[in-house]
Amino acid sequence: MIKILKSGINSPEEIFSHTTPTSDVSDIVADIISQVRKNGDKALFMYAEKFDKAVLSSIEVTKEEIDEAFTLVEPEFVEILKEAAENIKSFHSRQVKNSFIISEKDGVITGQKVTPIEKVGLYVPGGTAAYPSTVLMDSIPAKIAGCCEICITTPPMSNGKVNPAILAAAKIAGVDRIFKTGGAQAVAALAYGTQTIPKVDKIVGPGNAFVAEAKRQVFGLVDIDMIAGPSEILVISDNKSDPAFIAADLLSQAEHDKNASAVLVTDDEFFAEKVSLEIEKQLELLPRKEIARASIDNNGKIIVTKSLEEIIDAANEIAPEHLELCVANPFDYLDKIKNAGSIFMGRYCPEVLGDYFAGPNHTLPTSGTARFSSPLSVDDFVKKSQFTYYTEAALSKVADKIAYFAEKEGLSAHARSATIRFEKKEEK
Repeated sequence: MIKILKSGINSPEEIFSHTTPTSDVSDIVADIISQVRKNGDKALFMYAEKFDKAVLSSIEVTKEEIDEAFTLVEPEFVEILKEAAENIKSFHSRQVKNSFIISEKDGVITGQKVTPIEKVGLYVPGGTAAYPSTVLMDSIPAKIAGCCEICITTPPMSNGKVNPAILAAAKIAGVDRIFKTGGAQAVAALAYGTQTIPKVDKIVGPGNAFVAEAKRQVFGLVDIDMIAGPSEILVISDNKSDPAFIAADLLSQAEHDKNASAVLVTDDEFFAEKVSLEIEKQLELLPRKEIARASIDNNGKIIVTKSLEEIIDAANEIAPEHLELCVANPFDYLDKIKNAGSIFMGRYCPEVLGDYFAGPNHTLPTSGTARFSSPLSVDDFVKKSQFTYYTEAALSKVADKIAYFAEKEGLSAHARSATIRFEKKEEK
């Protein structure tokens, strides 16, 4: 049963307390990466059989398999995928940054050039559940950014095929290539390349502890989006919310992972008790009951405080991945929230809107990293170069100043680089 803490928030750190894996996965991941580097596709075939119980004839998904997927997915779901894709596209299109040029001084031009990352790899989980939503959330911003090649890796099912819903979402989003491999081996393949899978410049997407560790180990060779921890939700609610709604919202994250954290903070003890009872009632109806039960028992909390203001202060300290403001006037609190991955406003805005449909991205910073990082966006799929142009006359006006600055730092060669261009003219 979920813990109810009636003494308020003693420290923000007590809000989330993830149950972390006990085994050290770094050595296992390092070995997997080494095998993929050495043996390429051969290693991927071996790991598919070992981990996914799938005997593959090929690594890459064919056009025929994608076409077949559309015959297996309900037309109603295809339409929902398309509508969700349009919402995601509409939101992320407004994130596009443009290059700029500044030419306000005579003979001086500076600017910034925005260039799409050429090749990106998207990791889509496919273990305990398949996530076509992740396909849309990760690939659409990359498409908007203008990336030349967008590849997906996802674990195969035991029959050697990819979940049809994932393939349908990939086609709708405009993904270029799809590969049947998951886990740390997929990350290694994207980072180093194999006979079939191209080496990419950036890897994004959520995954289990092995995927996260693999991303950590290949970072530097390629860029990554983030090291994502277990899912977490912080619900702030007054006693006017329906306890059944709040319980459902907490369980929506608890069913992700046994290590997920679902926390409610309220200023009403009686309301807390009603939510606890609702959680127990709804848990019994969940197909993923075992996972949700472990999450609720180990990491779930209901914290009773004296005021909503106390809760807001604590929320800013903990920087939750998902934050629900289930209060009468949520916009009154929006400016007070400084640190959160994604904020859901009001009693009829459950976090699942963000998971699937509303448009803002669901790949979010976890474990307090929302203090300094942001949701996945178009910015993650571009790089910026800056450029400078000076005419001879423009440089001559500032060469002595540059040299003086350089000498102050003890860098005489720097200073001479600025002045040498005019010394020969003076000699003449």
